[in-house]
Amino acid sequence: MIYMKKYVLDLTVVENTRLHANYCLLKLTADTALPEMVPGQFAEVRVDGSPSTFLRRPVSIHYVDKALNELWLLLQLVGEGTRRLAEYRAGETMNLLLPLGNGFSIPQASVRSKLLLVGGGAGVAPLLYLGDTLKQIGFEPEFLVGARSKEDVMQWDKFRQTGTVHVTTENGSMGEKGFVTNHSIWQNKRFDYIYTCGPKPMMRAVAEYAAQTGASCEVSLENTMACGIGVCLCCVEQTKDGHVCVCTEGPVFNTNQLTWRN
Repeated sequence: MIYMKKYVLDLTVVENTRLHANYCLLKLTADTALPEMVPGQFAEVRVDGSPSTFLRRPVSIHYVDKALNELWLLLQLVGEGTRRLAEYRAGETMNLLLPLGNGFSIPQASVRSKLLLVGGGAGVAPLLYLGDTLKQIGFEPEFLVGARSKEDVMQWDKFRQTGTVHVTTENGSMGEKGFVTNHSIWQNKRFDYIYTCGPKPMMRAVAEYAAQTGASCEVSLENTMACGIGVCLCCVEQTKDGHVCVCTEGPVFNTNQLTWRN
């Protein structure tokens, strides 16, 4: 576990792009260099201009463009808070507490490991930065992305620039039809490391596959995280070492730490 200094920053919106009726991509910057962030960490975003939204909203760090000094956030619009954030325009200021939590572990670059990054729905958000980080140190990551339909596959071109992308859609409009757990890749390939984020049933199935094949598996849990600093206890998860706060001990866990397979 690495403890990193946390910052409360006012960042400027560079761009807000509506990718889908329920998703938008926010690009934020600062006058000074952004703090160091690792794949798998998240930010707590203050929601201004929403009288009924009192708590910050946890959002995965989607990507960090160090050359442009930009932080990217992929937002799923699920309530008044996130819908208000989706209304921010270029030039406006957004307040964030970051970086929070612990990220994914990065294998030794000297070992030629096969890596699979599995995302379902909004769970693809933390995997882009992870994939890019792995690529930068010499790995060739593969992505397995699941969505309801072709229109729900987010950031397709950006993921393709980072690694090989496999897709499943529930209606068969793109890639193979079905859920990510039904994709033929599970029968055709073996991986040394698997990283996943998305609905818990999906992550449990991926963890089971990893256990059966001997792959190391890390999951990014999406428990409700109201404060992000381990105070509110909304995000508690049972592990083999007892109950822990996902926001401070996670959100990334090796599945060996969890009680899912007990």
